[in-house]
Amino acid sequence: MIRNSKIFDSRLIEHFRLRAFRKATAGIDFLAALMAKDLEVRLATIDRYFTCAIDLHGHTGLAANAMAHSGKVAKIKRIETSAEFLTQHYPSVICPREKLSLNPQQADLIVSLLSLHMTNDILSVLVQIKNGLKPDGLFLSVMCGNGTLGELRECLLQAENELYGGVHPRVFPFADIRDAGTLLQQAGFAIPVTDIENIIVRYNTAFDLIADLRAMGIQNTLLARSRQPVSRRFFIRVAEIYAQHFSDPDGRIRATFSFIWMSGWTPHINQQKPMKPGTAQMSFAKILSPIKREK
Repeated sequence: MIRNSKIFDSRLIEHFRLRAFRKATAGIDFLAALMAKDLEVRLATIDRYFTCAIDLHGHTGLAANAMAHSGKVAKIKRIETSAEFLTQHYPSVICPREKLSLNPQQADLIVSLLSLHMTNDILSVLVQIKNGLKPDGLFLSVMCGNGTLGELRECLLQAENELYGGVHPRVFPFADIRDAGTLLQQAGFAIPVTDIENIIVRYNTAFDLIADLRAMGIQNTLLARSRQPVSRRFFIRVAEIYAQHFSDPDGRIRATFSFIWMSGWTPHINQQKPMKPGTAQMSFAKILSPIKREK
């Protein structure tokens, strides 16, 4: 789904993220930490040394640290929505999530870690990122994709319909991998590449999953969300449905997180040309398989 209208309450997103950041406990950023490790691995495969890199709205600083540990970057700058997120000694800029403070051709690497899926106009942000990159600069990003929290979405909708006779959106409408590739092309990136990493996290109950999401700052920020409070009975019913439909033989439940990795280069006259369709020797689908995590 390519967005062309406002669907998120941006102020509420920042409120939830800041609250989660202030109350963060050790290990609660395990998904972001996993993506940061993946980022470092991906940078290691690129035959390039970057002179100036930007960690764009990464929230945790994990992306900046991964770039520093990779040995592939000379200078790193962080761009965040609030100064409170800036707990490390990197040069920094504060700017809104969708109006980036990027100078033309400022960097040769921009990284976005788990942020793009919370923007109303992803294409506009991608265009700003491309304009902030030097020729033959690299954009590397990961965002939550279609299928993320699909089990929870189904349980929320069923419980709400049973108890209240109607439903409201409660989980983000995540993009799919085809949308991601199309957006990169529309923004003007060359050699766009996308792939998916599926991670299954297991919990004792739906209450534990919801508590983790809240601690991560992942809550309902949709403009079309219901403003009516729900009862405890609602969440009890959600947990019952979850256990009935998405539990393993040992009784623990599954929560799926689908991460879409995106990369694209700003055009350059000496840039390599993409391969012709059908000439690849192996697909990502044959390489990647779901990863299970215990929580």
